[in-house]
Formats: sequence, C-alpha cells, structure tokens
Amino acid sequence: MDGDPAVDPRLDSFSLTFPLPYRVAFIVILAVWGWGMNLHFLHIRRIDVPDLIRYPRRSNTLQPTHHHSTYRLASFLSLTSGASILIFWLATRRDPQRVIDYDWLPMANLFSLAVLFAIPLRRLSVSHTGRSRLLSTLRRISVGGLAEAKDGKFGDILLADVLTSYAKILADLFVCLCMFLTHDGSATARPDRDCGGDVLVPLILAVPSAIRLRQCLIEYVRVRSGPYREATGWGGQHLANAAKYSTAFPVILLAAMLRNQQDGGSSPGLYRAWVAACLLNALYSFYWDVTKDWDLTLFAGARARNAPDQPFGLRRRLLVHRPGVYYAVIALDLALRCTWVIKLHPQMDRLSNFESSIFLIQFLEVLRRWVWIFFRVETEWIRNAAPGLGADGALVLLGDFQGNGSKYADEIE
Repeated sequence: MDGDPAVDPRLDSFSLTFPLPYRVAFIVILAVWGWGMNLHFLHIRRIDVPDLIRYPRRSNTLQPTHHHSTYRLASFLSLTSGASILIFWLATRRDPQRVIDYDWLPMANLFSLAVLFAIPLRRLSVSHTGRSRLLSTLRRISVGGLAEAKDGKFGDILLADVLTSYAKILADLFVCLCMFLTHDGSATARPDRDCGGDVLVPLILAVPSAIRLRQCLIEYVRVRSGPYREATGWGGQHLANAAKYSTAFPVILLAAMLRNQQDGGSSPGLYRAWVAACLLNALYSFYWDVTKDWDLTLFAGARARNAPDQPFGLRRRLLVHRPGVYYAVIALDLALRCTWVIKLHPQMDRLSNFESSIFLIQFLEVLRRWVWIFFRVETEWIRNAAPGLGADGALVLLGDFQGNGSKYADEIE
C-alpha cells in the first residue's frame, strides 16, 4: 500500500504532479545524458570507449563525436518530454480527475521516446549504422546472447549490466502499460504494481539478472572449449559471476511473497529470509564490483593490497582520477548497494513505500550504475592495453595504447 497522502481514492500526492509514465521517461532520458557524460569524460581521459565496445567509427572528421551525438539526442528527448509534461500540467491544473483522464498524454510521450530510439534521425543522434548496432545488440542480449570478443562482447556485457539497474524501471513501464490498457484504469493513477497479477512484475524484475546469468554461462562454455583454455583457466570466475546474478532471484521472490502477505501479517521467518537474501546479494555484488569489475586490491591479500607501487587497496594504474576519488566511489557503491536497509526500521519502512521514495531509490541506483561505468570501462581499457592475453582470453596487440596509457597513468598518479 502506498504511503503517500491520498488526494483522491485513485491518486497519491506525488503522482498528482509527476505521474509514473513521466517518471519512467525521466529516468530513461537521464540514462542518455549519463551515457553522453561517460563517453565525454572517458574521451578526455584518452579512453576510447567506441573501440572497446566495437562501436561503428565515424566515417569522416566532419561528423560529431560520439558524446556530442549522444548529447544531441538527449537534448531532443528532453525537449520532447519537457513540452509534454508542460502541456499536461496546463491541461490538468493539478485536478485529480483531470490527471486521471489525461493519461494519454504521458503515454503518448513514452511512445514517442520509443519511436525516437527505434528510428534513426541522423541530425539528432548517432549514425544509421550506429543505431542499427544498438538495436541489434538489444535484440541479442534480450535473450541472454553474447557476441564474440571481436564483435563487441564487452558492449553486450556493459549494456546487460546496465539493464540490471533498470529492472525496476522496466517493471514500472509494464505497470504503466497494464494500467493504461485495463478497463477503467489509468496510467496516471496511483501505481498498481500488482497489475497483471502477482507473477508478471517479479518476472520482469528478474529478466535482466537472468540475461547476465546466461551470458556468464556462455562465457564459461567458451572458456572450456576455446583455443585459450590453458591461459584462461577452467572458467571458475564465470561460474562465480553467474552465482552473483542468481542471488537476485531469492530477493525478488521473497519480496513478492512478503508483499502478498502484507495484509494478513507476514511470517517472521519469511522476513528474516528476505533480509538474509538482500544481505548476500548486496555484499557479494559489492565485492564483485571492487575486486572483479574494477580490479582493485582492497579485498586481496596483504601483499597485493600494500604493494609499494600503488595506493593502498587500489591498483598501480589509475586513469579516471586520483586515489581519493576511488575510495569515495567504493564507499558510495557500498552505501547504494544497501539502500534496502531502510526497510529494517519501522518508520523508514513506511517512508520507503511513498512513491516519491521509490522514485528516489530508483534514481540512486541509476546514479550508482552511472558511476560504476567509468571505472568498469577504465578497467577493461587497462586489461586490453596490457601485453599478452586480454580479459576475454584473446591475444591483444595494442602496443600504442599501452605506451600512451602508461605515460598518462604516470601523469594522473
């Protein structure tokens, strides 16, 4: 049950001004702006993200850079949604009945966003080839597919990882559509996250983690049968990564069970199981972020952690920023991985059920993933710039990158 003060039996106070479809659109547009800033900052740091993800290069120097194209698309999407919500506010004037009746306006905005992503507009975003590449990547990873390293495997992994942070946004998108298509329903009413039954929303929440789970298993099979098996080991790291994503399923299942029992009083044992599942998922994921995704030595042995040629708990080459930023990001990642702990306090649990609080938590998870991308891409760049075998087990010959990167690393450090 939503804790927001009701302004109408069908509407809560937050949705009166900022209905769910506009919140979904806001987060999606925020993702485009965030990706542009990722590309821009890493470009300044001399990290070639398009090369890492095997994204189509510009055919000539007159074309805008990838980050400028992304900013252009984000600006157009922002103007479109900004105009839509302004018209919505003028039409409804915060009248509850009008807000419910005019749900077609925010839904039309969501439809226009989908069209703009699906149809290439050369003057507003990336090239036709680039847009086709994005859509083909989405189609491939939607069933847990994974490209070969030479075809952009890292891009598939990066996009699938991002989707895990947008799982609740995807679920809310389904809720919008369900409420809009329900007889006598409205997409701008109080969000009904049981719309469509007790199973569909939890299933949608689980899909991104299932995608990454399957990708990890594909990597494991490739390592076991690939030409670089001896150099890359038996593939245990991919199984451990698959296990990490599998820890999301008990959290989703137990949360759904608790929600269904809420009216009749939930079982203390079920609640404790949910807490244990959340703790395992949060700490395992945090450990993986620091140790595997960012290649930091904070949880390594004392010898690796205290190596004389690197900051404590980090690594020798730091391309994104100075050591203090890395320590701050580690602390931020842990804090945002554990936002669920607010539900352990009765008063905070009540506040966390407000639609405004749900939106804030979703925003914070998107923020965490945005920060995570900088350091994950940096790590992949360093791995591929190193001599010998790259992170994916393929031979890499990027001597120029190694030389330039080493020089730049010395400047940063």
